[in-house]
Amino acid sequence: MKYSFPLLLSFLALSCFGQSDEFVTSERSFDRSLLTSLEDRIADETFKQITSVVVLYEGQLLYEQYFNGANQATKHDPRSATKTIASAVMGIALEDGHLQSTEQTLDEFYTLSDYQNPSPLKEKVSLENLLTMSSGFDGFDFEPESIGNEENMYPQDNWVEWTLNLPMVGRDPGSEWAYFTAGVVLLGDILDQQVPGGLEAYTERKLFGPLGIEDYRWQQTPQGVGNTAGGLGMRARDLAKFGQLYQNGGRWQGQQVLPQSWVSESLRQHFVLPFDGLSYGYLFWHKSYQVGENTYPVFACSGNGGNKVFVFTEIPVVIVVTARAYNQSYMHRQVDEMMDQYILPAILKE
Repeated sequence: MKYSFPLLLSFLALSCFGQSDEFVTSERSFDRSLLTSLEDRIADETFKQITSVVVLYEGQLLYEQYFNGANQATKHDPRSATKTIASAVMGIALEDGHLQSTEQTLDEFYTLSDYQNPSPLKEKVSLENLLTMSSGFDGFDFEPESIGNEENMYPQDNWVEWTLNLPMVGRDPGSEWAYFTAGVVLLGDILDQQVPGGLEAYTERKLFGPLGIEDYRWQQTPQGVGNTAGGLGMRARDLAKFGQLYQNGGRWQGQQVLPQSWVSESLRQHFVLPFDGLSYGYLFWHKSYQVGENTYPVFACSGNGGNKVFVFTEIPVVIVVTARAYNQSYMHRQVDEMMDQYILPAILKE
């Protein structure tokens, strides 16, 4: 059965969960032998350094396994997969009136003349440009020689100052996509300024608390602000809750945690990327998987090592994969193989 996305959101808003920390176990049948084969391939290191696979179907726990010393209590380091937390908190802050709109620009939050390389273009950089990786700063994490590469940021004493000192590349903000971790640090700093109690307390109260997420480890920037660049240590089940929140249209256990309009805008293709059939939303990647004759679009949080939170848009499925294959050339490719050859065929088998 194929679901339209609006219908799927309405349907899943009614999904039943147990206590805030536990999922109801799904009674849906699936091809267990295929997932047993996947477990064998993880054990023999065909797929390397995988630490967990969690599958939700219609908001219920269909499959959950841990590997390589991890267990249900493990706080994984999913790297950039947790950038999307900043997007979620931005949506809540806008709804609460702590920010006015995604069109607000950097010069509303910083005195840009106090920083190096002042530019009219820098003054035009909006929150939406930062959410969609299209700010126009001279920074591209996929190019090691880029002056604004994230690896040049981490040794700095002040990540925000370093970012705001960067030059622009000479194109209008919003005109071209370039993956720029430092821009997400700016989002976190702006949120920390604008929300009551600061970023971490606000996130706990407005996002993690309603989801029942209690056991996590948030790294901090040198200025003591929650690090929105990534690396928020979370349990696999809690990452699954975050994914399910988006598939529920922002609802969790009857509470509208995220505005549904924000979910829709986040899970929209804002930029079509020039490689691998990918596009980009509000700190979400978008791609499709092919199983048999059917194509399944999915939005994903994605991080170094092969860490993923998949939110499918035409089937009621959320999948979490955590891994420690950091900086390995195969890290994302092997997760695609797991999805193509094992996980999706197993759970979609009628």
